[in-house]
Amino acid sequence: MGSPSHGRAQLPLLRALAAAGHEVLVVTDEVLAPVFREDDVRVVTRMPALDPGGWVERYRGGGGQPPDGDPEVFQRGLMPALFRGMTREGAADSYAAVLPVAEEFRPDLILRDGMDLGACLVGERLGVPQLPTPSGTTNVLNPAKILGPLNATREEVGLPVRDDPLSLLPYGRIDHVPPALSFARYLEPSPLAYRQTVDVARGAALPAWVAELGSDRPLVFAALGTVLPATCERASSPAPPVLFPDARETLRTMAEAVARLDDCVVVLATGGVDAGPGEPPPHVHVVERIPQPLLLEAVDVFLTHGGFNSVRESLRTATPMVVLPQFADQYPNARRVEELGLGRCVTTRTPEGVAADCRAVLADRRIAARARRARLAMLTLPPVENAVADLVKIVTG
Repeated sequence: MGSPSHGRAQLPLLRALAAAGHEVLVVTDEVLAPVFREDDVRVVTRMPALDPGGWVERYRGGGGQPPDGDPEVFQRGLMPALFRGMTREGAADSYAAVLPVAEEFRPDLILRDGMDLGACLVGERLGVPQLPTPSGTTNVLNPAKILGPLNATREEVGLPVRDDPLSLLPYGRIDHVPPALSFARYLEPSPLAYRQTVDVARGAALPAWVAELGSDRPLVFAALGTVLPATCERASSPAPPVLFPDARETLRTMAEAVARLDDCVVVLATGGVDAGPGEPPPHVHVVERIPQPLLLEAVDVFLTHGGFNSVRESLRTATPMVVLPQFADQYPNARRVEELGLGRCVTTRTPEGVAADCRAVLADRRIAARARRARLAMLTLPPVENAVADLVKIVTG
C-alpha cells in the first residue's frame, strides 16, 4: 500500500521467494499493481486506498500550520493522528479487504507493508506468522503508543486483545540495514537483515546521455521521491491534505537550489511535477524519472526528501546526502543521517540554504569517508536470497 516505492521495496524478497519455488500472492491496489507485473507472482487488487491525510484531519484536533512555523515541529505533531488512523480505520479496512483473499489462499506466511496493520490482524486470525518488510513507518511507529487503538480494532473484528506492545512484531521484522546503521527509533536493532540490491527494476539502465555528463565536476542528483508527486493533484484542491507539503513548492526549491551549483553537474528528477517556469541552466539536466539506484552509484551528493528507500539506496552506494524532509518519517530519517555523519539535514529551507548545504557536504571529506564505511557495513549483510531459508524456519518452527 502507499506509493510505488513501497512496492519496489518488496520486490527483491518476493523474487527470492518465487525463485525458490514458493507461491507468492501480492494483495495491493490498482495503482501499485504495475510494480509487480514483470515478476513471477500473482497479483490481486483488493487493497483499499490509503487516506493518511484524511486520518490526520480526523484525529489531529484542529490547528493548521502557521506560515512561519517550524515544519518539523508541525509534522511531529501530526504523527499521533496519523498513527491513530492507521490503527483504527486503516487496519479495519485492510483487514476486511484482505481476510477473504487470505482465507482462500491459505498462506503459511504474511509479509506486510509497515503501514498495513490490517495484515497483522489477518495473521492473528489465521494463526500464521507475519512480518513487516523494510519500511520507514516501522522505524518510527512506537508499538506502546498504538497498543490501545489497535486493541480496540482487534475487539471490533472479534480478536483477542494483546498486552504486549511487541505483539505487533511477534516474529520480528525484515530490514536491509545492519544494526549499527539502524533507523528504527523504538525497536531493538536486531531484525532479519539482508543485503539489498541496486538492481530492482528489471532491465533498468541509465540513458545514454548520462555517460556524456563528464567527470571533471561533482555530480549532484536531486529527486523528490514518489509520494509527494502522487499527492500533487490533491494538494491543488481547495482543502489540501494537511499531512503533505506542496510538491511543486518543494521541487521549485530544489530546482532553484541546484541552479546555484554552477560548478557542478546536476540531474534533477521531477517525478512528473512541474519544476516551474523558464529553462534550467546548462549544468542542470531535468528528467521526469531515472533509475535512481543505478545513478546513485556515480553521484557525489544526493539531494533527497529522505524517504527510507532513498536513504537505504544511498547507504548501499556510499552517496553523501543532503536531506530536505517533507513529512512523516523523513524528519527522523534526516536527523539520523546527520547523527551517523552521512550528510546534512536542511534547516534553512530556502534555495540559498539548500545550495549551501550541498556545497558543505561536497567539501566535507569526513562525510564521504563515513559513507564509504557505511557501504562496507551494508555489504557485510547476507544476500536477500538467504531470507528464504530463515522465513521457512519461522513457518516450520
